[in-house]
Amino acid sequence: MKWFARLLRLGGFACAAGALLSTPALAADYPTRTITMIVPFAAGGPTDVIARIVTQHMSATLGQAIVIENVVGAGGTTATTRAARATPDGYTLITGHMGTHAAAVPLYPKLAYHPEKDFEPVSLLAGTPILILARSDFPPKDLSEFISYVKANSEKLNQAHAGVGSVSHVSCQLLNSVLAIKPTGVPFNGTGPAMNALVGKQVDFMCDQIVNAVPQIKGGTIKGYAIATPARNPSLPEVLTTTEGGLPAFKAQAWNAIFAPKGTPAPIVATLNAAVTKALDDESVRKRLLDLGSVIPEPAERTPEALGKLVESEIAKWTPVLRDAAAN
Repeated sequence: MKWFARLLRLGGFACAAGALLSTPALAADYPTRTITMIVPFAAGGPTDVIARIVTQHMSATLGQAIVIENVVGAGGTTATTRAARATPDGYTLITGHMGTHAAAVPLYPKLAYHPEKDFEPVSLLAGTPILILARSDFPPKDLSEFISYVKANSEKLNQAHAGVGSVSHVSCQLLNSVLAIKPTGVPFNGTGPAMNALVGKQVDFMCDQIVNAVPQIKGGTIKGYAIATPARNPSLPEVLTTTEGGLPAFKAQAWNAIFAPKGTPAPIVATLNAAVTKALDDESVRKRLLDLGSVIPEPAERTPEALGKLVESEIAKWTPVLRDAAAN
């Protein structure tokens, strides 16, 4: 029977060696089938819109379909946990953002993944400035009046967000802290549904990424009080900055990026990164993103290494701000 045991050992070694040798080949051939891009929020929200614009161009570059799968729940952490546990072969990716890959760390003490340890950064897609928004018939006329009004009535007001840890939740936590107010938070399964509630006047105000707000502000279905960036945005030139409006302490800009599960081969990450870069350099893609108010990252900001450093710095930035928010 010794010969049989030896044969098994040799067979096991051959299988292991075959698997190791096949990895570069698989990476070189990648992709050979449909790629799933998980979006951790409902369709129609800022992350979903950006992901669809960029992946449409990436699909043409890669020669394979990229299917968007919207997975909602727990401020995006349900979907992100699923992505972290996916097979690291480049066929399951996630479009994460400031909430799922930074703010979730201090907000969810039992978070089932760690953004720095469980993912391979692929590329930053777009920066998305934050706006202070309200229903169209909200009484304050400008940011100064908004500040006075919410301070006097905060306990009577409803603030929409896309779940604890989402960008809309995190950015308004910062706003609430700056203004020392405690409105009632109303969670939704994504910023799209939250925006619909604001348009429908079911909630009073919210903080949201500009991508979700431009058409609504221009259409007059909601109010835009201020943009939380140092300069005004070309897509909404009439909206003052928070500094201009008298609230310089409130500055916030979100971001969206592609991540792969930890252990995804470097050649696959490089292929994906190159496809993103090509998309962000395409004039039609750039126009669509810029028309929505997005900030397109410079080439040096699109590398996997740059994205890894961004995640690290964002976790450090938001942890002290949100340390007490999880209990509220």
